[in-house]
Amino acid sequence: MAFEKPIQELEEQLREFEELSDRNNLDASAEIAALRARIEESIDAAYADLSPWDRVNVARHPERPVASDYIAGAMDDFFELHGDRTFGDDRAIVTGFAQVEDQRFLLVGHRKGRTMKERLACNFGCAHPEGYRKALRKMQLAARMGLPIVSLINTPGAYPGIGAEERGQAGAIAENILGMFSLEVPILAIVIGEGGSGGALGIGVGDRVLMMEYSYYSVISPEGCAAILWKDGERTPDAASALRLTAPDLMQLGVVDGVIKEPSGGAHRDRQRAIDSMRRVLLEELKLLKEIPKAELLKRRRAKYRHLAAVPGRFPESGAATP
Repeated sequence: MAFEKPIQELEEQLREFEELSDRNNLDASAEIAALRARIEESIDAAYADLSPWDRVNVARHPERPVASDYIAGAMDDFFELHGDRTFGDDRAIVTGFAQVEDQRFLLVGHRKGRTMKERLACNFGCAHPEGYRKALRKMQLAARMGLPIVSLINTPGAYPGIGAEERGQAGAIAENILGMFSLEVPILAIVIGEGGSGGALGIGVGDRVLMMEYSYYSVISPEGCAAILWKDGERTPDAASALRLTAPDLMQLGVVDGVIKEPSGGAHRDRQRAIDSMRRVLLEELKLLKEIPKAELLKRRRAKYRHLAAVPGRFPESGAATP
């Protein structure tokens, strides 16, 4: 990322000092400590003034934790469930029973993969209709068992190919959105990276919707928006700003309910700390949601999305104050 180049230069100097010190048995501890302090200062300064487009690039960083990292690093137990019993098993969506401490739940998430081979197999997190059908079947199973649902969102969008459309992509997403409103168990949705369009909403209807600090959540990708509005890819940063897709913007608009703090310099710099933060918040949120009676839970969920981001005074029926 362009804004990280000064940081990378300092980190390269640090590696050279450390190698020189080890190779020649020299005491360079003072210089190394000073460089580490400069690196921390540079990271804090760079990340204190990120543009929306910069945040999008952080959300897409190849070293950022993905669903498999959260499963391995945050879950005490996980048993994967496969297939939609109609067409196949879409690897872009992972589902399974999970446990963190004393909290048992169904985990649903977009799976991007870590290596290039895995990313190709998972279609870079762009799910097909069978993936959304798999997710809904497993969520309905969780509801019958009385288990809460945790959704990890990380996709640039649902797969738009001809095969996916022929198998009912739009209908599958719509059925998921509608179906999630009727599940009589708590639903916690967390955007861990990219939250793109209907691909994210297909597993994103929740009683609580949270975002990792440097993730994004948007009706369309910045590239797609720039292509539609201006037919100019160079306007992508302008599109990112116009979309109001960052965590601070979406908190202000009331689209999300909370933001999970990431380590200094983003989750890609310290994966385990980011995973630990998510685990801690997940436990807190599930305990609070489980205290809400079923009828009240459904009522709140429906009201939340019915009046999502309503502008005060524009929609009096939403209960928002009229000037």
